[in-house]
Amino acid sequence: MKKIRKAVIPAAGLGTRVLPATKAQPKEMLVIVDKPALQYLIEELVDSGIEEILIITGRNKTSIENHFDYSYELEMTLEEKGKEELLKVVRHISNMANIFYVRQKQPLGLGHAVGCAESFIGDEPFVVVLGDDIVYNPNSPATKQLIDKYEELNGGTILGVQEVPEKEVNKYGIIDPLVKVDNRTVEVRGFIEKPEIDEAPSRLAALGRYVLEPEIFNFLRETEPGKGGEIQLTDAVLKMKNAGHKLYAYDYDGIRYDTGDKFGMFKATVEMALRHDELKDSVRDYLENLDLDKIK
Repeated sequence: MKKIRKAVIPAAGLGTRVLPATKAQPKEMLVIVDKPALQYLIEELVDSGIEEILIITGRNKTSIENHFDYSYELEMTLEEKGKEELLKVVRHISNMANIFYVRQKQPLGLGHAVGCAESFIGDEPFVVVLGDDIVYNPNSPATKQLIDKYEELNGGTILGVQEVPEKEVNKYGIIDPLVKVDNRTVEVRGFIEKPEIDEAPSRLAALGRYVLEPEIFNFLRETEPGKGGEIQLTDAVLKMKNAGHKLYAYDYDGIRYDTGDKFGMFKATVEMALRHDELKDSVRDYLENLDLDKIK
């Protein structure tokens, strides 16, 4: 079985849920404390042992490439001014991983975006991490948890999931479990997109992390566009499962932030600030002394 060493981050979406902030700025580059959201994902992948990362971009996404590229003028200025710590931070961003880019020319869905990665992936298993899902777990990154489970199960497709409140199941794709494998893993019978509360087969929602095998590309090519003319990744995953491939859901451990949503972005900013070495004391003091009656 081949080692997972490649990852794909689809980042071609328009970010309409956080307009007007994303009118000219990619949602993946919106700042959480002092780093763009996408950098948190890259750091998670690197900490999980990923060596090569492909970011699927679209129009108006050039700032993504600029951020992870070298910035010679900035580095020279910092070096001349003796700002060694900042220089180290800036250089670290450029050296974190081997990052590649391909453009999704039309917004034809997540399945189409993943299909754009076929030549990059080749015949290797790989990870897909959605560009607006940050998961905080400093001890065991979510992606590393899924990779470890893939190796333990000796292969298969794995959907990263978490339990959501019953009243929120209609916001997510919900797993229909077939059989329990262990305390965090189930074999999957099927998948229902945004079911009514009384029709949901579980509270396990697919949340932004996938381990896929290269055979998925064959099934993506056979998948017809669905609602809105988009090719859905989950449709191809289910086709692959019905063809005899194993499909699992793994309930990963971590605090998830939906940074494609205004409130999710706000929560991520506040909670990451409370963990930030430079800011945490000031932020905690500010929040504890905040007089809500004066804010109108």
